[in-house]
Order: sequence, then structure tokens, then C-alpha cells
Amino acid sequence: MATQLDQLKQYTTVVADTGDFRQMEEFSPQDATTNPSLILAAAGKPEYRPIIESVVAEFKAKAVDKGDIGALMDRVIVAFGLEILKRVPGRVSSEVDARLSFDTEATVQKAREIMALYEAAGIPRERVLIKIASTWEGIRAAEILEREGIHCNLTLLFSLVQAVACAEAGVRLISPFVGRILDWYKKATGEEYTAETDPGVLSVRSIYNYYKKFGYPVQIMGASFRNKGEVLALAGCDLLTISPGLLAELAASEEPVAPALSVKAAKAADIRRIPADEKSFRFLFNEDAMATEKTAEGIRRFSADIRKLEALLSGMM
Repeated sequence: MATQLDQLKQYTTVVADTGDFRQMEEFSPQDATTNPSLILAAAGKPEYRPIIESVVAEFKAKAVDKGDIGALMDRVIVAFGLEILKRVPGRVSSEVDARLSFDTEATVQKAREIMALYEAAGIPRERVLIKIASTWEGIRAAEILEREGIHCNLTLLFSLVQAVACAEAGVRLISPFVGRILDWYKKATGEEYTAETDPGVLSVRSIYNYYKKFGYPVQIMGASFRNKGEVLALAGCDLLTISPGLLAELAASEEPVAPALSVKAAKAADIRRIPADEKSFRFLFNEDAMATEKTAEGIRRFSADIRKLEALLSGMM
């Protein structure tokens, strides 16, 4: 009997949610996704220290402005991305500085700089996704970048209106955060949820059904899972990015896995379109307390880890 991980791969593209290269080799995902927190965690491991030291040494030797920690940070992010691409056949997602989440122009410029580093290393654009927070300004930046052939992964996404705005902007991929939605509802209600009543699972299902109903080509990648049940309840989603711990649980079980989502069912569903112009977006997003709180919290957390990584790099300089 095939493992649950192998069965899941029949219905869904599996992505590794980690900066640990060895774990990618163990579970053979198609793609990999990173964020500042994952890179910071990997940077603290002795086996990855030489990667950072090599980037810092090269930066010291070549950079005109050696105090430009932002430029050094970009090179570290890309260095990890290049190592990841040696181990996965598909794409890597690399994140723009979360502190730019409300600045469209700066996000576009930073994305171009990151992509230029990948291209200088011989990596084609199709193998890189630029991760951007799903703020109104971030979505507008992604719209510009997509027109330039720089494909984007819109992250910190917690609501249908964010997803609809991303689809209208023509982004390549979105990453709705399943587990963080569950966290908010458990804290707010004090209730426990099954995989079938999990608010995070239901949110991704609603986005999936909306996209398939109206024929949007945007790829949906469920992210931030808290348990194996959430993963299996989204079997059939375009992609799922899964932590090494949950990948190991799936690889250790041979219980049957069946698709929980289908295009046919979505097409038949009674779903109304919602507006995603700026005024509608800001109002509907503001009406969703969970989405507004979790998006803001995510930006703060990623920003804090970026500052920690910058401090580490500054010390090495």
C-alpha cells in the first residue's frame, strides 16, 4: 500500500515548507517555499553557516556600499534559494522584505532586484516565485510584476476578498494560511474543531470553489498547517506546502487518501461574485476581524525576523 504522502501526490502538488535542504531530499517535493523565519532558523544551524559566510565574504569583496545590509540580505535569500533549486525539480518562493508590504513601488523594485540575482546565477524566471504579502499595495505590486514576467506568490492571505483581488490582478499563485486561521478561531471561541469544521480548511475550500467556478487560472497553495487532518481535508487543492514534521507523519501512514476538492463540484456550486475594487477590498477586508488581525500579525512577525537576520549579518560584516 502506498503511503499517504504518495497518495496525496496523486491529487496535489506537494511543496516543502522548510529551509532545511536535507529534509527536501528526504521527502522529494516538487517545489519549496521559504520565508524570513525559516531562513533565520536554518541560519542558526552549523551545517548552513558556511553558505552565509560565503555570501558575506563575497559581498565584502565586491560590494561598493558594504553597509547596505538590505542588499546583503537579498544575496543570502537567493543563496538559500539556489541551494533549494538544486534539490527540487520545480520552483522556489523567495520573499520580499515584509516591511515593504504597504509600499507598491518599493516592493516592485525589491522583487526586480531579487529576480536579477537569480537570473545572474542562470536561473530562469519560471523557477522562481516572489512572495509578497496580500495587502492592497502588495497585490498591486504583483500585478505590475506579473506583466513583466516575474511571477508572484501572494502570502499572508486569510480571506476570500484577498484571494479575489489576487485573481483579478493575474497573480500566478496564492498561499492561504490554514493553521493561522484555525489559531484565531480557537482563541476567539474556545472551541475545538474537526478537519471538516476547521475554519482554515473551509476558507481554502471557498477560495478553491470560487476560482474554479469562475475559471481563474491562479494556483492555490494551502499553507501553515497545524495537523495532518487539515492537509488531508484539502487533498485535491492545486498545491499544499507542508512542514517536515507533517510530511513525516504522512510518509509513515498507509491509510487511504481521497480527494476532498473537485473542479466539477465547484463548477456546479451556487456562488456569487464579489467585488474587488479598492473601496470594496478595503471595506470587506476590514469587516473580517480574523483576516485583518492575522495579516497584520504576520507582517509584524516576518519583519521582526528580518531584523534579527539583519543583526546577524551586520555582526558578520
